Order: sequence, then structure tokens, then C-alpha cells
Amino acid sequence: MSREFDDDLHTLTLSEDGSYTAYSKEYEEHYHSTRDGALFESMKKHIIPAFNVIAKDEVNILDICYGLGFNTLATLLYVDEHSPNKKINIYSPELDGNLIKSLVHFTYPKEFEKYREIIIALSEEGVYERENLYIEVFTGDAREYIKKFKNKFDIVYQDAFSPSTNSILWTKEYFADIKNAMRDEGVLTTYSIAFKIRLALYENGFHLYLNEGDGYRVATLASCNKLEQYKEVDMEHKISCNPYINSLKDKEI
Repeated sequence: MSREFDDDLHTLTLSEDGSYTAYSKEYEEHYHSTRDGALFESMKKHIIPAFNVIAKDEVNILDICYGLGFNTLATLLYVDEHSPNKKINIYSPELDGNLIKSLVHFTYPKEFEKYREIIIALSEEGVYERENLYIEVFTGDAREYIKKFKNKFDIVYQDAFSPSTNSILWTKEYFADIKNAMRDEGVLTTYSIAFKIRLALYENGFHLYLNEGDGYRVATLASCNKLEQYKEVDMEHKISCNPYINSLKDKEI
């Protein structure tokens, strides 16, 4: 385990699948569920369900936020194992530029060892490109970043810190911008099952679905298209049972 990664804002933490995550002292949260496991959570809550829906030869992905890079790197792992000829374009904003630079010292799982060149390039340059792969890590405000895209993304990994600590990336207005950046047939994945968050997505025209399986806590899929392979959340019923709960709004933050 590398101690060089630890600093005033982050501490390495071992999760239950044997992979390391980190604790953010600024947000007072771990980057991943230590119970579900960092790599396991990325695969089960984001990558696998997203690629169960999107089966294109070229896929554009918005990874909110880059963080420790697990969703981006796990995507490469999954594609290498299942669809090595697929073209992948990943765009990921991250507010903490120092975190990105520090990832050259992070203790990644052995499955990511073959991506060392990519980890270093993204940490130092913010861009990596080769045949069938383009990755861009943008240092700055995610809200402003996503406004530059329109009808581009097939997949959105909504994996920001929780609404209680980073609510600006969970509001109704935020998800309106996300919808504008997504293609109609696109899919959004998130660990959140909070009613306020599902409501913010629903009010923007998304259908909500359960992502559930063995070994991890239930999560959420959202799409403007119907997803026959997943169980849909009956939002009208939930709204009738929770009439006084509202979605998060920018003006409340």
C-alpha cells in the first residue's frame, strides 16, 4: 500500500472486495461503499448495467465525477474483456486537480495494472488517446462542463458525492443539463435510491429502474427509453405516498 497518496484531504481505505478506496476529509465520505467494495461497486452499479443497455460499436460516456478513476478504468477492463473492438470515448469532470495528480501514487487493484500508462497520462496531462479510445479528464466545474455537450452521451455514470454533501450535482436543474447532454436512448446509472433524487430525474422525463443483484445494495438506472430488462419504479405511486417531498432545486442550495 502506498502512503504517498495520503495527504491532508484523503486517506486510503481498504474495502471489502480487497480493493482500496479513499476517504475524503473535505466531504467526510468515502469515494466508494467500503461494504460493497470499490471495484465491485463500479462494475455492478455502473459499468455492467450500462453496457447491458447500450450495445453500440462506439460509445460516448460521461463520468461524473472522475474521483479515483474507478468507473473509467473499470469501463476499460469490461470492454477489453467483452468487446475489445468497441470504440470508447470518456469525458469526466473533476473539481479537485490535486487529487487527479496524486493518482499516480494510488494503490489500484491488480486488474488495473495494465492501465498504468493511462493512469499516468490522465494524472499528468488530463488526456489519453489511442485507436478506439479517447479519455478526457476536465479539471473544474462539472455543471459548466456538461453544458458544452448536446445529444452526445450514451452512458452517464452519476457518481458524485452524496446529495447531503454535494447537492449541486443532484438537483432538478442539474439533471435537466444532463438530459440535454444525453442521447434519447442513453442510460444513466447511480448508486442513489433517494426519493428526492429519483424525483428530480423523473421530473426531467426519465423512467426509473431498479438495479439489484447479489452482493450489493440496490441502485438506480434512468433512461428516457423503456428498459424491458429492468424492473421499473412506480413513481406515480411513490409520489402519491410522499406528497410533501420535493426534488432538490438549485435555489435551495
